[in-house]
Amino acid sequence: MAKNRDVRVTITLECTSCAQNGEKIKLGVSRYTTKKNRRNTPTRLELKKFCPYCNKHTIHKEIKK
Repeated sequence: MAKNRDVRVTITLECTSCAQNGEKIKLGVSRYTTKKNRRNTPTRLELKKFCPYCNKHTIHKEIKK
């Protein structure tokens, strides 16, 4: 029997501006969790979400677990 890979997977989105500044230790990094469909979006997901550390809407990219 073949392996059952779920079509919907849980991913983590991380703020790009917090990660670029290198202030992860001092302030922290905004992270969101969401689900995506592997068949519809095989590439990495990018969404514009609110970052409480930057206090503005920024691009959040999918990261590896």
